[in-house]
Amino acid sequence: MIGQSNENKLIEGEDFYYTPEGYKCFTEKYHLKRGYCCKSGCRHCPYGYDKKTGTIKK
Repeated sequence: MIGQSNENKLIEGEDFYYTPEGYKCFTEKYHLKRGYCCKSGCRHCPYGYDKKTGTIKK
């Protein structure tokens, strides 16, 4: 199995955190580092995607 390189390694508390339910939630910083909107209606989407309308408000 190939591990992640240091530049792609996720940092807990910076790139993501765990919700009380135990799910991994990506932060706004992670989304900006990734560089595009995945259009999944993420909680911290910096691109302004609205899952209800399917549009980006930016």
